[in-house]
Amino acid sequence: MQASALIRAATALVAALPLLASAQSRPPATGARSGTLILAGHQEEAPLFRINGRSYIDIESLARLTGASVRYSGNRVILTLPASSSRPASGAQASSKTPQLSGPFLTAEIEALTAIREWRVSLVNAVENSYPIADNWIAPLRRSADSRVQLAAAAATTEPDQKTLDLLRNEFAKMQQESDNLLALRSRLSYIPPDTFSNDPQDQKILACERALAQVAASKEFQDEPSCH
Repeated sequence: MQASALIRAATALVAALPLLASAQSRPPATGARSGTLILAGHQEEAPLFRINGRSYIDIESLARLTGASVRYSGNRVILTLPASSSRPASGAQASSKTPQLSGPFLTAEIEALTAIREWRVSLVNAVENSYPIADNWIAPLRRSADSRVQLAAAAATTEPDQKTLDLLRNEFAKMQQESDNLLALRSRLSYIPPDTFSNDPQDQKILACERALAQVAASKEFQDEPSCH
């Protein structure tokens, strides 16, 4: 795949990221996995998701497949492509002295992180747009994230996998607590301020942990993050 094509794909994906939930008019539908993306000449693969009739690949998956790096700056996602993305790295270039995450776990981690992100974005969107909040539509999001975390646990075979899995489980637990707190708050109040999340330190930790786990997936190396503890 040529670098220009990757840039177009990355640009389209970043534009579709669910981080800008407040711009949506209703809670987003959960994307269904629709296939697998494989780059010619590369052994690794990544899941494709079907949303509103179009196929998308997660930004961390794209970075992992192409050897690119991902940085976050406020609401901006910066994808830096390698100098040459049209041919696979040689064996010497691909090897690393630092133990890397295993391929199966990487895929499972990205899917779990995507499910947790969709869960959070749906809640943020509901609060900011004053939509009714009920467990009957939150529960499927919670179950989806939980099942993907369990799949990641089953795929964890190396020490870096296990360490990253611990952070992923902590992220799920924090999201579970935030979701439960929001449901409890809604049962007591008829109105929840739209800026509830922007003033919530717990939500800021969830976001920071999400970004750290995304960076782990992009680099394929474990990096500890205080916000995930």
